[in-house]
Amino acid sequence: MNRWILAYDGYDPETEGLREALCTLGNGCFATRGAGPESSADGVHYPGTYVAGCYDRLAAEIGGRPDDNADLVNMPNWLALTFRAEDGEWFDPDAALSEDRLLSYRQELDLRRGVLTRLVRVRDRAGRTFRLAQRRIVSMDDPHLAALETTIVAEDWSGRLQIRSALDGRVVNAGVERYRNLPGTHLIREKPAPQSDPELLLLRTSTISSKIGIAMAARTRTSVPAESAYLVDDGWAAHDLDVTVRASAPVTVEKVAAVFTSRDRVVEECGQAALEAAARAGGFDSLLERHTIAWTRLWRRCQLSVDHVEVQRILNLHIFHLLQTVSEHSVDLDVGVPARGLHGEAYRGHVFWDELFILPFLTMRFPEIARALLMYRWRRLPAARRAAAAAGRRGAMYPWQSAADGREETQRVHLNPRSGRWLPDHTHLQRHVGLTIAHNVWRFYEATGDVEFLAEYGAEIMLEVARFFADLAVYERSTDRYRIRGVMGPDEYHDAYPGRDEPGLDDNAYTNVLAVWMLRRALDALAALPEERCAELQERLALTREEITRFEDVARKMYVPFHDGVISQFDGYADLEEFDWTGYRGRYGDIRRLDRILEAEDDSPNRYKASKQADVLMLFYVLSPDELDDVLRRLGYEHGPALAARTIDYYLPRTCDGSTLSSLVHAWILAHTDGDEAWKIFLETLFSDLADAQHGTTAEGVHLGAMAGTVDLVQRCHAGISTRGGTLRLEPRLPPAAGELCLGLRYRGHWGIDLSCRQDLIRVALRPGAASPVHISYGTEDIEIQPGASWQSHLRNGKPARRGG
Repeated sequence: MNRWILAYDGYDPETEGLREALCTLGNGCFATRGAGPESSADGVHYPGTYVAGCYDRLAAEIGGRPDDNADLVNMPNWLALTFRAEDGEWFDPDAALSEDRLLSYRQELDLRRGVLTRLVRVRDRAGRTFRLAQRRIVSMDDPHLAALETTIVAEDWSGRLQIRSALDGRVVNAGVERYRNLPGTHLIREKPAPQSDPELLLLRTSTISSKIGIAMAARTRTSVPAESAYLVDDGWAAHDLDVTVRASAPVTVEKVAAVFTSRDRVVEECGQAALEAAARAGGFDSLLERHTIAWTRLWRRCQLSVDHVEVQRILNLHIFHLLQTVSEHSVDLDVGVPARGLHGEAYRGHVFWDELFILPFLTMRFPEIARALLMYRWRRLPAARRAAAAAGRRGAMYPWQSAADGREETQRVHLNPRSGRWLPDHTHLQRHVGLTIAHNVWRFYEATGDVEFLAEYGAEIMLEVARFFADLAVYERSTDRYRIRGVMGPDEYHDAYPGRDEPGLDDNAYTNVLAVWMLRRALDALAALPEERCAELQERLALTREEITRFEDVARKMYVPFHDGVISQFDGYADLEEFDWTGYRGRYGDIRRLDRILEAEDDSPNRYKASKQADVLMLFYVLSPDELDDVLRRLGYEHGPALAARTIDYYLPRTCDGSTLSSLVHAWILAHTDGDEAWKIFLETLFSDLADAQHGTTAEGVHLGAMAGTVDLVQRCHAGISTRGGTLRLEPRLPPAAGELCLGLRYRGHWGIDLSCRQDLIRVALRPGAASPVHISYGTEDIEIQPGASWQSHLRNGKPARRGG
């Protein structure tokens, strides 16, 4: 098995949606799903193209109430291309399969080069055999270009071959079944006109409410002379190319597309820019060469290898899809990272908290991309301030779901497909998203030492989030504690108390503990700034000594609920009923969407100790053991060294992993206590999208947080890398099933840090040419490694055996 190839032999309409998502090609500016060029949206196929940050808002009636929602827009289809013999039917693999005329079918995604290849043999109804070879790229070299090369061989016949190359703007957002009753037409289409260059097509559209102009141009060439006819319809333009073919002689068609929008920089008019880019672009091989060079450079900065071919292949796939969603081309764009990538329309392309799982990998390889994603949050700080003010609070209240302008995009009702009922949706009460954003800012600073970013942008985010949570916390005189009421934690199965109409929970432990940690880090951010910059920031934010005292007081006196020697998920959790896990698994098998099952039975998970995903256990993922111990100790909670083990053992069997992120977190925390079980769960998480573990959801877009999180787990958990306190810290936890792990890292300006870890040895080397030594911490040792030098130490079963070396 090749660790760089994702291959499919045979054609299966039942899994075509999954393949199309996993075979998406993109460059950080736009991406196109892996649908066949001959395909249209028909229930089997869904040829979607998405431009980063291009949202449109339509009014709708949802669950009987007026609402609106911003959608990541499905853009015109540049890919459209099909063929037929002059008196035959257009190529259709579905019809050919049903009539036993599809002779062979293979599709390969080359992850190293970013090339999607398809090899097909098909016979038409007249008995003529075609052999088809297609290669496709979305250029990582030029962020506006994509290209398709199609070679057709008439194996056993000669005559006329008709090829249709089109641009199709008659698309809608219809890639997620449960959204299909909502408005999905986001494009205003213009009627195309023929171009002076007969090889070129141009299609202009614009989004309805956001008024984003979109232009696509395509240049189509054939390797043999062709007669060309121009066809046009509203929002659709095509060239019909007629060529003469001889038996066994190949005919190659090259289609190069250019995609521009009115949001692009250094563009006077996006239609003219698209035409010029398509016209001057080189041929397919030339574009492929530059595209391959760009991917080679990216992979050089993503060095991460394990000696397990299948695991390596999926890790490569996950890195590949991450870099197709956010790349170096994204740095100058004001875009966040959608939870489902640029791969489909699930969650309507919204931005959640997935940076928590994505940024660590990017920060240690592409800090400029990580910084750009944090800048997306900084630019929406005014919207977060307005949201806090509207709620009667100080500071900044970031939305659970974000899109273009930073307003709250979370729906207020959702449909349970089991019962057919529309239900209130309270997930906007997940205030912890702001804590995640502030956490990400601080971790970025720790890893990069970028004081300028902290002074200009990062500290402002942290302090405004700190203001919000200090104001949200209510002092209770009887207990001398601060309480945070009316929120939700990461577990979306609990949004209210049983029998209470008012939504929200009190003292979600994850929220309260992380708020304390964040309040302290906000003050640390102030202390890290040069004195003059610190004073400027405090003046700009009108941050008073009284507020700082409030931060300190809340951080000393926050309430954290406990029961049975473990941290309670929220206050009152101990009073909930135990759930009949065995009975429900016996009745339903897969109970990951337990909320839907119970609601259809007129019940609610609010009654039970049953969680969708890691909630309390997120604390052991986000904070180091020392950090969590420090927070609890300073709050006055004596807990002992066994708290983590007790809490993990308590919540794992009470969680049904209804989110792909949940098993990722469980694999992380178990790596500290049970390497074999952690590896098993890691593999389940690793293969969750490839195997479509959630039964159809991957076809709607990959789970990008879980993808990036698996790579980060190898990097920060298995290799044991952290960046706290201005030092690169190492604490490897190599699973027994893993033989060797090798990484290349960037840390605080050091480009060439190479780490290798085996069950019996860890080695760190600093490549020659570094400007200064790197400082690492290993156990109780502090080691300085000079440029061109290395350090190593022995391990036993993947863990430290002795110091030094």
